[in-house]
Amino acid sequence: MAGLPPITVRSPEPYDLVGDEVPVCGLGAAFEGVFGTAILRDGNGTLLAQVSLTGGGNGFSLFHAVLNVGGASATAEGTLAVTADNPSGDPSRDFTVVVPITFGRALIDPYSGFLEYTVLSGDTLSGIAQHFYADGNLWPRLFTANRDRIGNPNLIWPGQVFRIPE
Repeated sequence: MAGLPPITVRSPEPYDLVGDEVPVCGLGAAFEGVFGTAILRDGNGTLLAQVSLTGGGNGFSLFHAVLNVGGASATAEGTLAVTADNPSGDPSRDFTVVVPITFGRALIDPYSGFLEYTVLSGDTLSGIAQHFYADGNLWPRLFTANRDRIGNPNLIWPGQVFRIPE
């Protein structure tokens, strides 16, 4: 299994919109059934949730855990950090995967999920916000929810698919 990293996070994917419960899963190298730790932080660095990742045996195996954050996030932008277990104590073997995520409830409360919307000719973020939230001034919510898809809020184009938090 040479060449495989100690931890590969499959979910959440970078910039996913997450709810109050954040499932984390992936593939990792286990030592005596322990993979490592999953840690959720908001954009201020505040620790929201932490869990040990466990699995079966030694070698590579799948892991899965659910972190419950409730409405604890003060910011919409946050991170999930998954750290591989390093029983050797050798700092050169430390390995962490950091996944940027977006907390839905920090954008809209209550948060129940999102719709996908395909941008049409003539659309603007404020126009889309007006359509979905009856308030064009809520366009920053859309910008943050799609920060991996929008580099400049004044430059969107037909065919882009946006997540609309609801």
